[in-house]
Amino acid sequence: MQILITGVGDAFTRLHFGSSAVVRAPEGWVLIDCPDLPHRAVHEAAAKAGWPLAAVDIDDIIVTHLHGDHSNGLESLAFARMIRRSRGENRPKLRLHINRQSARRVWEKLAPAMDGASTGNMRSLDDYFEVHELDPQREAHIAGLTVRCRFTQHPVPTTGLLLSDGNVTFGWSSDTPFEQAHIEWLAQADLIVHEANEGPAHTPIERLNELSAALRRKMHLIHLPDDFDRSCTDIDQLYEGQILQLRAAEPKE
Repeated sequence: MQILITGVGDAFTRLHFGSSAVVRAPEGWVLIDCPDLPHRAVHEAAAKAGWPLAAVDIDDIIVTHLHGDHSNGLESLAFARMIRRSRGENRPKLRLHINRQSARRVWEKLAPAMDGASTGNMRSLDDYFEVHELDPQREAHIAGLTVRCRFTQHPVPTTGLLLSDGNVTFGWSSDTPFEQAHIEWLAQADLIVHEANEGPAHTPIERLNELSAALRRKMHLIHLPDDFDRSCTDIDQLYEGQILQLRAAEPKE
């Protein structure tokens, strides 16, 4: 499994794109979170990594929650896909994977509610997305990956993720205060991307520094403030355009 980091910043970043990534899955590309400027974020990261990828190539989007720095780009991707479909391109509707509470509100974030002011023909969320609800009680299957989710303690309904191709598992903390139960759930993964930021809704780096050395070695930091002191931790800090590679362990003879 390969993961391309397309954004590492928080809601207030001046230097980066919002935290997000694209997973190269067995049956396509999966975007995790969709902050502002998704076309540019994917383009610049893919160019750095040498991947032949554009945002319009992505059919599956997982949105962990509806804070703007994780979901503002949905409108742009929805419009782009609809325009291409209207031109006769044989492309499916975007598949949006999102927790039930957020699915009920996501249409409020999207402006394209009608064909045009002159026609008055109203549109709905289903005109733009094929919506699939993520449920912590059952596995989802997305582009050949098995996906599990768990609610965090963020101020709005937010889900962390475990994505597996049957050989390796990738963990994504999403926005969360430090919670030992969430850490233990993510520890099932072979590689973990975990947020670190300030305030009661996020995880202070000091708490992650207290984790075991083995766990810190497979953890990578994201959603960092621009002025983050990189010398304060031995946990790897991600950058845009970085590729994370997960390989199954070689069988022991």
